[in-house]
Formats: sequence, structure tokens, C-alpha cells
Amino acid sequence: MTVQDILADADKRMEKSLASLRDAFSKIRTGRAHTSLLDHLKVEYYGSEVPLNQVANVAVVDAHTLSITPWEKDMVPVIEKVVMSADMGLNPATAGTVIRVPLPALTEERRRELVRVVRQETEGARVAVRNIRRDALGTLKEEVRAKSISEDEEHRAGEAIQKLTDRHVAHIEELLRAKETELMEV
Repeated sequence: MTVQDILADADKRMEKSLASLRDAFSKIRTGRAHTSLLDHLKVEYYGSEVPLNQVANVAVVDAHTLSITPWEKDMVPVIEKVVMSADMGLNPATAGTVIRVPLPALTEERRRELVRVVRQETEGARVAVRNIRRDALGTLKEEVRAKSISEDEEHRAGEAIQKLTDRHVAHIEELLRAKETELMEV
């Protein structure tokens, strides 16, 4: 394995950690309606679990309301039950075949709780990036032992991996600041 391969692999894995953090953040409710709030919900459909957006149209009605329009009428109670049991504090209201999901305003206490959750997710992403750095440095040491790269190359690559790690951790911090600001907005 070449030094470039090790660096490229570490970069790709760190980017995946960032993507995972963004995904986790998108599921954390901020009081504004957006369709990705319900992306992680799965619905029982003809014996298999499928994502909600594959059995219904999810749309934003206004800043505090989502509407869910199932493709099939008999899916209305199933979807309603899934949304209620999602532990997101949502109470859907059905009007015929359309399910309206009003988003309640977040209390100060709930906002602080969500900030704690965001910080935990962020720490998990930081740990993942550091573990990737450790793995890459370990791979470099193995390459030195196998005599496929010199110690000088290992040292230079180690510095490059550290810069990569610093860049990704800084990006994680930016995401955290943005999400905290978004959560604390009234």
C-alpha cells in the first residue's frame, strides 16, 4: 500500500464520519419543518420495513407543519402510528388521506437537551476521526516494518495525516457551532 493510498483511504473514511454527523444532525428537530425530519422512519408495508418517503409524499406546508400523503389510503393509520411512536414529540392529525404533523415550539429545556445530544454526536465524530488517524498511522508503521517505505516518508505522511485530521475536526466544530446556533434560535 502506498503512502498516497493510505492518505486517500483516511480522507475518505473521515469524510464518511462527517457525512454521518450531518445525517445525525438532520434528524435533530429545530422547530422548523423540513422533510428530512422523517427520513429515518420506517413503515411496515406488505410485510417489509420501508422508509416513509417510499410509501408517501412528505411535504412542508409551512414553517411549523409537515404533511404526509400516503400513496395508498390504508397506509394512513400505519403511518400515523409510526410518527406518533417515533419519540420526537409529534402528534399527527389526520384529515381524510392527508396526515398533518404540526411541530410544537421547543421549550428552553428541550433546546438545552438537544444541544447536549448534538455535543454527544459531535464527540462521537471526533473520536471516529481520531481512530481513523490511529489506523492510518498504524498502517504507515507496518509499511516501514515491511520496508516498503522509509522512515522519512512515514514521518512526512504522519504530518499529512495530522493535517487531514485537524481539518476534519475543525469542520466538525463548525457543524457543531452552526447546529447549536440553530437550536438556540427562538
